[in-house]
Amino acid sequence: MEWPSVEGALAAQTRLKEVGLLTPFQNLARFSSLIEGQVFVKREDLQQVRSFKIRGAFNKIVTLKPAERNRGIVCASAGNHAQGFAYACNALKIKGTVFMPTPTPKQKIEQVRMFGGDYVNISLLGDTFDDAYKAALHFQQDYQSVFIHPFDDKEVIEGQATIALEILTQIDQPLDYLFVPVGGGGLISGILTVFKAKSPLTKIIAVEPAGAPSLGTSIKNNVNTRLKQIDKFVDGAAVQRVGDLGFSVCKDLVDDCITVAEGRICQEILDLYNKEGIVVEPAGAISLAALEQYKDQLKGKRVGTLICGGNNDITRTPEIKERALLHANLKHYFIVRFPQRAGALKEFVNEILGSNDDIAFFEYSKKNSRVHAPAVVGIELKSEADFSPLLERMKAKGFYGDYLNEKPDLFQYLV
Repeated sequence: MEWPSVEGALAAQTRLKEVGLLTPFQNLARFSSLIEGQVFVKREDLQQVRSFKIRGAFNKIVTLKPAERNRGIVCASAGNHAQGFAYACNALKIKGTVFMPTPTPKQKIEQVRMFGGDYVNISLLGDTFDDAYKAALHFQQDYQSVFIHPFDDKEVIEGQATIALEILTQIDQPLDYLFVPVGGGGLISGILTVFKAKSPLTKIIAVEPAGAPSLGTSIKNNVNTRLKQIDKFVDGAAVQRVGDLGFSVCKDLVDDCITVAEGRICQEILDLYNKEGIVVEPAGAISLAALEQYKDQLKGKRVGTLICGGNNDITRTPEIKERALLHANLKHYFIVRFPQRAGALKEFVNEILGSNDDIAFFEYSKKNSRVHAPAVVGIELKSEADFSPLLERMKAKGFYGDYLNEKPDLFQYLV
């Protein structure tokens, strides 16, 4: 297969002049302090469609021949590629059909409708990107439409590579490291193509969500591998299998591939909003969330990162906060055995809970003819160190029934 090229990226840059924005590559003081160096972030959340995906989608679609445009085009997407696709359809007056998984955040669906206008139809099918991808391929075969792949396509990758061309014009000294979010592998393949040719000493670090380590698993196996199950939470980067072209590029050129826990990503989403005033989606926070675990190697270095998207649905905020607290060991769920007598709850609050502990969830069912009745109780702590004393008090007073955080199947059923 033909790899993407720097020449292709330069041609894409010319095509995108009137469409893609030259996004800032700005210093972030909080992260620079963390590594005692310099951390910069490429703000692709500031694109017209709030993600980098407009680059690859437009570059591919604008190169189609008139006969191909007349047949219509189709894509599958977790949300951001669909927005770039829809924007291109409207701008170039081409009829398009978008397939997205049913759990796609409503905010992304509405954005696709807005950018596409009368030129785009939306179909929601399946639970994952891969389900939507299969449906889109069936549609393409039935109607002979042109399929616009979100990542496994040379022109799409070269469109994404324009990010790297911009970064190289925005720095006065070479970067030591560049952390790149990975979903299907199109973005990092484009960046590798440019950086390995023009800034070969910069180490390129691929960053995946821990629940969907498709690239890392494939590199370890030395063959592009489909994961049987994934955590779909980081929807912009959760794919079961990376693209063949992207894998071919990455396995030879990437310097390291790491994962970040979904809970850590959630904490970074909250921190970016509260401390920098930046709204990001889960995939958008992943490269910044990775810096903490890599900080020893980064001390005193010049480091680049990317916010690849800012399409976050505000209705997801409670889940984001919940995942962040669970990851930080500050929220704990128990089955509590309450004595069926007056004053039992008061005793639990006064004698079991610490002065800084807070009940965040409570579900109780009284059982006839039983000494104890179970309740599912969620307790939020101020400090991780408060957990062991809380557990000891519950056991000593006979309130302890079970700990749910370590039993994911039961946890998901009860909470």
